[in-house]
Amino acid sequence: MPNCCQSGISKRKFFRATVSPILLTVLCLTTTYATNAQESTKTIKSIPRLISQSPAPPLTGVAFSGNQISLNGRTLAGTWLQRPGKSGEVTTHISDGAFRQLIGVNFLNSSNSAKQPIQWFSSVTTPLVLATRLLGAYRYLDITNFAQTSGWQIQANGNTLVIATPKTQITNIVQSQEPPEASTPLQQNRILVNLDRPTPWQVAQGSAIAKLQTPSSDPDTPTPKPTTPPNRQWTVTLDGIADPVLIERYTPQPAAAPTLLPNLLKQLSPATPTQPILPAPEPLIQKVEVVKNQTVISLSVPFGLSPQVSTVANPNRLIIDIRPDPLEERDITWAPGLRWRQHYVNLGTERFPVVWLEVNPRKFGLMLKPMWASPDGLAGTAPLIQTAQRYLAVAGINGGYFNRNNRLPLGAIRRDSQWLSGPILNRGAIAWNDSGQFYFGRLTLEETLIAANDQRLPILFLNSGYVQSGIARYTPAWGSTYTPLTDNEIILVVQKDQITNQLPGGKVGVTAVPIPQNGYLLTLRANAASAASQLPIGSAVSISSTTTPVDFSRYPYIIGAGPLLVQNRQIVLDAKGEKFSNAFIAEKAIRSGICTTATGTLMITATHNRVGGYGPNLAEHAQLMQLMGCVNALNLDGGSSTSLYLGGQLLDRSPSTAARVHNGIGIFLQPR
Repeated sequence: MPNCCQSGISKRKFFRATVSPILLTVLCLTTTYATNAQESTKTIKSIPRLISQSPAPPLTGVAFSGNQISLNGRTLAGTWLQRPGKSGEVTTHISDGAFRQLIGVNFLNSSNSAKQPIQWFSSVTTPLVLATRLLGAYRYLDITNFAQTSGWQIQANGNTLVIATPKTQITNIVQSQEPPEASTPLQQNRILVNLDRPTPWQVAQGSAIAKLQTPSSDPDTPTPKPTTPPNRQWTVTLDGIADPVLIERYTPQPAAAPTLLPNLLKQLSPATPTQPILPAPEPLIQKVEVVKNQTVISLSVPFGLSPQVSTVANPNRLIIDIRPDPLEERDITWAPGLRWRQHYVNLGTERFPVVWLEVNPRKFGLMLKPMWASPDGLAGTAPLIQTAQRYLAVAGINGGYFNRNNRLPLGAIRRDSQWLSGPILNRGAIAWNDSGQFYFGRLTLEETLIAANDQRLPILFLNSGYVQSGIARYTPAWGSTYTPLTDNEIILVVQKDQITNQLPGGKVGVTAVPIPQNGYLLTLRANAASAASQLPIGSAVSISSTTTPVDFSRYPYIIGAGPLLVQNRQIVLDAKGEKFSNAFIAEKAIRSGICTTATGTLMITATHNRVGGYGPNLAEHAQLMQLMGCVNALNLDGGSSTSLYLGGQLLDRSPSTAARVHNGIGIFLQPR
């Protein structure tokens, strides 16, 4: 795995996943309210609490609740609750992320956060409408009537909600080829799955499928490398049993004996023109099999295409369209002041799928906070889903850069007016306060160590994984100990503004040095080690600190990433000035962004691969953000790090394609 997450400091990491931004995803690692409340108290006393808002209140009026769902015998993660209803009956509520992902429900547009129209083997013109309720970090859908109409049996069993759906038969699977549309010249395919009744279904993206290369007929000629990206595996899983004829129809046949191509070529006359023998295209449907009472349809999807899945009734069918433009437009008011949107944004002749959340930070109860992966310090990474759920965030996006090898931060993190990690390389950052005010700019933190006789020494880095010659400082926010990041460091222990010890760091990564709770460590690297003689044990020291621009220091929350894209409606991209590599600047990749609009709305965005190609480069990303109405905009860590979270799910991609990240920006609903 490359060393550094898109920073241009070291090797870059990019994961070019061919993803559909609309995919239904699988929940992971949901935790209970009690567990979160207990974990939130485990952080170090001298840094901001992991969850700065009050712990989630008890769920009043709830008879049962839990975080596991047993669907037809398979136990999956998903939050749920049951409430006493009128006349003594019990109503069942499932978090909308779990319901959408596990059942295969399509959410339709809605401007009313208390009601969610859905489509599931039903008419789009007369959709079913489910009542919603916000509790804790989730939005719950009342599925009581829906389940009864569908013939489901539901029972609470401790922490698990047990759901049994009627047995379903898959009667036919038909593949057809659609002529390409004028705007999308790539060939499209449609798969129709006929069912005797509606049933839950899921779709998931898998890994790239390695291409088999035909060896050259000439032993002195190397086998040519593929010129197109490999196909990607997708699986569509239905709670139903396929007819045995269908399984046999789509069972892979044994490979034919290899043709003696070299001998055949020798028999051709030299004057006979020859055409290159192209490998036959892979079949779209690779295999159909029944596993644990589920039918799994395995697909091989070419680069630039992704499945778009929908359902219809009369007859009941699952429709799988393999398209270059699978994103379905969506505009859903998820909570007061929080809107989920997605559609294509045109930039010249290119079309980019963008999924984003619009946040009104002035709406009562909505707050933004930085969040990071480890509860015990700054070293560590985790899936954004896991981090957001641990913090009880209702929504969030990945944040700044980090070193993927040692999982250390490479940029600014500030929370509750305390620096967790300092900025590097004068890179772009966003700052904000609890009043809904934001500030964008390129940020530098200037710390100075002041010793006897007004001796002043610059501290270049604060709790940073960016390692250079000079003096760096490590506080309890880093963790309980510091282990040298370079050879032969000199480590000064500072307690209560006094140097209490000098230690040789020794070899990199060997000896862990405790970080005092009432002080910090200074590490003197390379040429700076000579300053140790000027800082003897017993010396009194102090630190002065300021930011450039000074406006940043007025804000309690900061996340640094970069480059800065838009400022005062103008594109101000200067990636070279922010010390990003040329390769990173030109790279076409999936991008995350954050911006403010003229109305004061905040947007967190995920832009994926353009129709028929890769994602935007930095210049295109800046133009896209400007086109979307951004007055100020910042590029966040991207590629496989890009993750847009809402209510227990990733909105923009399958979790299997999302990398673990170090930090992010969480959106919180304050309890009322």
